[in-house]
Amino acid sequence: MTASEPTSPPAGGTAPAPRGGEPGRPRPSGPVLFARYAFSPNHLGLCGPEDWRALLELGATGADDRGLRELARGFEGAYPYLELIASSAGIADPLDRRVVEAYWIGSPLSDAVDPGLMARSLAFRFRPRLDAQEWRPLAEKPAAGARPTHAFHVLDVFPRVGLMRGGSVTDVLGLMDACRIRWGRVMEVRGSELLVRSIPLVEEAGRLRLGAARVESVQRRLGDVGFIDEIVPGDVVSLHWDWACERLSPGRLRALVERTERQIALANETL
Repeated sequence: MTASEPTSPPAGGTAPAPRGGEPGRPRPSGPVLFARYAFSPNHLGLCGPEDWRALLELGATGADDRGLRELARGFEGAYPYLELIASSAGIADPLDRRVVEAYWIGSPLSDAVDPGLMARSLAFRFRPRLDAQEWRPLAEKPAAGARPTHAFHVLDVFPRVGLMRGGSVTDVLGLMDACRIRWGRVMEVRGSELLVRSIPLVEEAGRLRLGAARVESVQRRLGDVGFIDEIVPGDVVSLHWDWACERLSPGRLRALVERTERQIALANETL
């Protein structure tokens, strides 16, 4: 199995193809999709307003309301990227579903952001927090091909700037792996948990790469509330920290894998 492939099906037969969205339900709005990806780090106290219960409940019910939009604007790490993608694409709403998906997963919308606009955005946000030696390689990333995705922030910004509330960090690689949006094929459903085969981020000879598949347990519900129902072995889900965010279609899985691999290659240029 190559690092770019989805994880292998469970033993005992061929798994069904990954399905996109919940059966019989419309795709979530942009604010709801944002909540489903932002919930886990917010629950851990790493970023965003201190109201993870609202993110969980609104993300689960699919309620696109003013309160959810206010919560999203409080994510000082993610929201400026949404504004950048939306502005570049001429989209008025930074929480338009297309914009949200472009940031968390990657899409032609994030690919099309002008490198100059991205460079100016990064300079405004991060240059005051870095010395010249740390800032220089980050400043050069947009011209080298980096785009405003979560993978870029985790792999290139986080190692230099740190988690928004993280303080000192000892296990940078482990935190990068947990914080990036990963993918995993469901092997077993265990009540509120999923057993999945996922692809880790590893370091070898001073370079990052995607490693061999591993088995890990992630949450899909907190109590009776979660974002993924009717999940079956063989489905592929996106993962953020210790949380399953949504089921991925083959096309969206491919988009996530491609942008992740692209950003790893760019990060390796300045390790």
